[in-house]
Amino acid sequence: MIIITKNILIIGGGITGLSAAYYLKKEIQEKNLPYNIKLVEASERLGGKIKTLKKDGFIIERGPDSFLSRKPATINLIKSLGMEDQLINNNTGQSYVLVNGKLHKIPVGSFMGIPIQMRPFLASNLISPVGKLRTNFEKVKKKSTPKKDQSLGMFFRNRFGNELVENLMEPLLGGIYSGDLDKMSLMSTFPNFYQLEQEYGSLIKGLQATMPKPPTKKERKKRPGVFYALTNGFESLVDELSKQFKEEEVSLNCAVDHIQKKDEHYHVLLHNGTVYQADSIVVTTPHDTLPKIFSQYKYFDHFKKMPQSSVANVALAFNKKAIHKELDGTGYVVSRNSDFRITACTWTHKKWLHTTPKDKILLRSYVGRPDDQKVVDLKDDEIIDIVLKDLNKTMKITEKPLFTVVTRYKNKMPQYTVGHRERLRETNAEMNASLPGVYLAGSSYTGVAVPDCIKQAEEAVESVIDYLN
Repeated sequence: MIIITKNILIIGGGITGLSAAYYLKKEIQEKNLPYNIKLVEASERLGGKIKTLKKDGFIIERGPDSFLSRKPATINLIKSLGMEDQLINNNTGQSYVLVNGKLHKIPVGSFMGIPIQMRPFLASNLISPVGKLRTNFEKVKKKSTPKKDQSLGMFFRNRFGNELVENLMEPLLGGIYSGDLDKMSLMSTFPNFYQLEQEYGSLIKGLQATMPKPPTKKERKKRPGVFYALTNGFESLVDELSKQFKEEEVSLNCAVDHIQKKDEHYHVLLHNGTVYQADSIVVTTPHDTLPKIFSQYKYFDHFKKMPQSSVANVALAFNKKAIHKELDGTGYVVSRNSDFRITACTWTHKKWLHTTPKDKILLRSYVGRPDDQKVVDLKDDEIIDIVLKDLNKTMKITEKPLFTVVTRYKNKMPQYTVGHRERLRETNAEMNASLPGVYLAGSSYTGVAVPDCIKQAEEAVESVIDYLN
């Protein structure tokens, strides 16, 4: 029997591409498959948005700092790499939302801003008595007419009215995607909410029926946090993944200019002028690269219209004595009806104890609201001044920061607008017909969080193996 070696190309070296390459190599080694892998990354480093800075005893995450424990993909990858001893839960504590210039505790027994336990919600001053009545009315309101898709804002305003949406749900849900609730696709972000409403006639009733029983106050103190981080920083995951590959299997500063199908193979023109012949390809780059590298396939053109937002995060280190009236909690999100320009602030030294020396304070704030995108283009000093001005409205800072770190993501946050899932389904159908063996994965497609990206990588690997087999 003649065994023909086949080449698999992974385009993009962020967490999606690295995970895909790792799981592919694992499959190849375990099953002794006659496949070669090659990962190409356009920039000078691997890891994408995952970046960790270690400075003066601080561990500062410049991108994502943690992941949800209920999404298993990241935990499974970490365990596969033998890094589980580095997993650490967040320190639990009260979180807040800033509304009309005042900090309010996020009511106990709520999920993504939706009240499951009504008593803590009704006791809160977060929204007015009229807003509470309107929210409570959701339990008897008829379910909506079935729709293929709609905006998150439209769906939630129809169920709960404006006040709960604007004061609590928008800063929580919009912050996850750095987007505008009134433009974000319900079916591409939180389809489970739609399914609960359709099945139970009410979101509150649906969540009450399906969510685990809320912990008691005593249990909440003992229960570990719902997020995980890595004691040596998130980039340690990237470093460990990078060690799994031979030097010739990864190329940095190696952008893809064009891909052309020839017979049963794909000819991939790299920016340095060389051509790589691949039998299957996993594309993990942002969506705006697709119309360029697959220029002859017009069904990718809709990605030109898919928006991306910009955000910046600002880490500020202080001596402990520099801040008075310190918040008793782990941080807060900011309602859009305030005059603040920051969208959230994490008390990192309280939420993640391992990140900060004992006599220091570490804060991380974010700017880049949907209606304030130009703030990301300001100079570092200007952004820092904006952040400090807003922080001083909720606390008293008496000393200058020991140091600050500003990290920008300009047009890097993909927006799943209404109809996204249907457009993606049509694209995948076209690809199956005209580009067999090519698969999309990454934050532009079916999930922006790290676990979502790793899960997409796993699914792409399954597709590649099935196709080549």
